[in-house]
Amino acid sequence: QVQLVESGGGLVQPGGSLRLSCVASGIVFRLNAMGWYRQAPGKQRDLVATISSGGKSTNYADSVKGRFTISRDNAKNTVYLQMLNLKPEDTAVYYCRIPYSDYWGQGTQVTVSS
Repeated sequence: QVQLVESGGGLVQPGGSLRLSCVASGIVFRLNAMGWYRQAPGKQRDLVATISSGGKSTNYADSVKGRFTISRDNAKNTVYLQMLNLKPEDTAVYYCRIPYSDYWGQGTQVTVSS
């Protein structure tokens, strides 16, 4: 059974930072690309960043380039999203996903507000 469990969300002031984590089980993690997605209230779920199975290739939405960094530790079956200089428009539920699959985590709330 595939499970993706996110953590690390919370309330942060504009300009602050957070690091999200997603631990995967039930898959051969090192063979799978991974991605972070987000969904703001009333909006569709959008891609934030992806990382290749070996971690050498990454891709980012234009809105987060230069502020967010996706990384992974294959020994820990974990993918991370380091978020810097957070803005109110980054407020959303953030989800971990195996790209092009139906496997999603339960999501973690990120709220950026003063």
